[in-house]
Amino acid sequence: MCGGKGTRLESTREKPLYPIAGEPMIDRVLAALSDSAVATVHAAASPNAPGTRTRLERDERVRTIETPGEGYVADLLAALESPAVSPPVLSVAADLPLLAATVVDRVLAVYGGQGSLTVCVPVALKHRLGVSIDSRLESATHLAPTGVNVVGATDSDANSNQRKSQPMHVSYDSRLAINVNRPEDARVAADFLAGPGTRAGVGADANEDENGVSR
Repeated sequence: MCGGKGTRLESTREKPLYPIAGEPMIDRVLAALSDSAVATVHAAASPNAPGTRTRLERDERVRTIETPGEGYVADLLAALESPAVSPPVLSVAADLPLLAATVVDRVLAVYGGQGSLTVCVPVALKHRLGVSIDSRLESATHLAPTGVNVVGATDSDANSNQRKSQPMHVSYDSRLAINVNRPEDARVAADFLAGPGTRAGVGADANEDENGVSR
């Protein structure tokens, strides 16, 4: 999902092209997906980010799908209507520059193959990291959506963050908690990347797969 303007970042760059430690966020996310067990990557681009679409059309790792740019849910529904896409689909926001293949594969392992899955993090974790909190789950206000979800066989599951019966995977991995929406978020992400041991997964809960699922 890479069709956002990124106005809150106070930058002339489109949000997916905003650099973290010198590399555009979209490139970091694509690298994680390319190294994961995901079979095919589609980029939901929009008129809000024409430069991002141009960049992606030159990237052999991804196929682009045009969406209206009317918000996450509307764009996801538009992408799901494409004949090139068939559920289940892993949806990933482009504002997760710390995403890693191991994180993606963990989500895929948790997903049981039926219905849909919302991946969220504790609001307390985002507070501890010092990053912005732009939304919370209606059914569990102590949790925040990460921008990573598995969408099942019905389009109605696209708005899974608001579905009370929706299965959830609660992650304690900092890499899923740092969504870059504002300049301070970008600074936190860059500092995290520069920190010792980050590439080995600092901030991840080693017992997450055992303890991180709730319904």
